[in-house]
Amino acid sequence: MATTRTPSKPRPGPPRGTDPKPAAPQRLLADNRKAGFDYEYLDQWEAGVVLMGTEVKAIREGRVNLRDSYARVEKSEVWVYNIHISPYSHRGYAEHEALRKRKLLLNRSEIRKLIGRTVEKGLTLVPTRMYLKSGRVKINLALARGKKAYDKRETIKKRETDRETRAAVKSRVDRR
Repeated sequence: MATTRTPSKPRPGPPRGTDPKPAAPQRLLADNRKAGFDYEYLDQWEAGVVLMGTEVKAIREGRVNLRDSYARVEKSEVWVYNIHISPYSHRGYAEHEALRKRKLLLNRSEIRKLIGRTVEKGLTLVPTRMYLKSGRVKINLALARGKKAYDKRETIKKRETDRETRAAVKSRVDRR
């Protein structure tokens, strides 16, 4: 006896080839806007950070400052300095040092690239942003070259002209 096979019903869910979960939004925790004014970014990397529990809780509270922070490659490891993380408000006996150096987590190939690029004169590693990505604290690390004074003046002039054009466009729209 031959049995006939009935066609199966299509499965519920998203169509094939699409990602079932959309990318989780990144929650910005800290921003180093002064670095964007002082440096020209050449390349950027995303790195994880080795933190203590009270540091993570303090960062989630927004008690972090990236100003004047920088990173260095030492013995094939990347370390970040001068990130100020204030003490957690509900801490008990556990406390962390506010300005300790913290290890960054990068792939070996990325570290090799950083070693090769940071030996060039005038280049430095600058943390630009700190954010939460899927529950983990990440740092956006930029390879940067310092701007000269005339570059900074050009940046200010461009910012002012952009502000003036936005105000002019807004005033034209408001008149209608």
